[in-house]
Amino acid sequence: MRLSDDDYAALDRRLAAHDTFLATRYPGERPGRQPVHTVYIPADRIGGFREWGPQALAALDDCPPLPFPAALADRVRAKLATEPIEDLRVDFEDGYGVRDDDQEDAAVKAAVAVLAEGPRPPFLGIRIKSLEAATRHRSLRTLDLFLSLYGSLNPEPFTVTLPKVSGPDQVTAMVALCETLERGYGLAAGTLTFEIQIELPSAVLGADGTATVARLITAAAGRCTGLHYGTYDYSAAAGVAAAYQAMDHPVADHAKAVIQAAAAGTGVRLSDGSTNILPVGSDVAVHDAWALHHRLVRRSLERGFYQGWDLHPAQLPTRFAATYAFFADGVDAASIRLRRYLDRQSGGILDEPATARALAGYLLRGLDCGALDDVGFTREELTALT
Repeated sequence: MRLSDDDYAALDRRLAAHDTFLATRYPGERPGRQPVHTVYIPADRIGGFREWGPQALAALDDCPPLPFPAALADRVRAKLATEPIEDLRVDFEDGYGVRDDDQEDAAVKAAVAVLAEGPRPPFLGIRIKSLEAATRHRSLRTLDLFLSLYGSLNPEPFTVTLPKVSGPDQVTAMVALCETLERGYGLAAGTLTFEIQIELPSAVLGADGTATVARLITAAAGRCTGLHYGTYDYSAAAGVAAAYQAMDHPVADHAKAVIQAAAAGTGVRLSDGSTNILPVGSDVAVHDAWALHHRLVRRSLERGFYQGWDLHPAQLPTRFAATYAFFADGVDAASIRLRRYLDRQSGGILDEPATARALAGYLLRGLDCGALDDVGFTREELTALT
């Protein structure tokens, strides 16, 4: 052997900066439960969010047969009765529109009053207007007012959704804004976090040919918790005709593949977009929309997007049914593969440590979302593997 201790130490020094970069930029999966969906409700209609569960159950009753296997019926109905919305956004952007300042101020106050009444979904946030020049000041005012009211009433954290992001400078500005608000309201550093909506091609591919989305994550300095793909804004900006804008269009798949690669290992979670084909109208129209939504949710899950947007109460049954089926279909095979890996048993598949982490993560997600009750491992065992 020709290498000395000095040679080892020299290489450690050479790579020290890169080691630090890897530890901070790629910390691994964010711990804790990820919601399976986000529901955006315009601020002036936020009072209706507690009716989504009863409305979803009514849709199932009014339009038989069930749009999913009967074996899932009890689990889906129980979910709709107890926790129909997992992640709620009070929307002051596209769903709310442009109002005068007095109207939007009043909507902020009314929304906070509704939320303060409780109960609330386990995940909660606010979508402000973009930081583009035309809406910037209104966006800041809404966030400041919401925080001044909601933060004093409810100590639990909430997430800010930042729409129409076109480049890293807007994210850097958002970080500075969070720091200012934290100082102003006496919050601990890092309390305020935000999601970035990917709704413009420039947020995926920059003018210089680089993947802008990776730079957005870096610019967020650890405050970005998620990247949410905006189906219709992105497709329209890319020139896709309205009739063909969809979550499974090649333009969408390309954008999401770049987003997924940029976010891998960073702890930034991913959310797919929505379908605007709603389960309303005739029985045939409702069942066609349910079938489409179920297929798209399953497709997203198979591609590693474990969250999406829902736009209507009647989409909730197929959201949960597709999610539960995705985990139920694979739980036995995943549990067996993971057990064989841990016991160092040979089988028809030779798994690597990275695959074992993926298997554990899959089972843990199934438990977190309520699809699975028993996977043959404890949560602690699965968490240790991820």
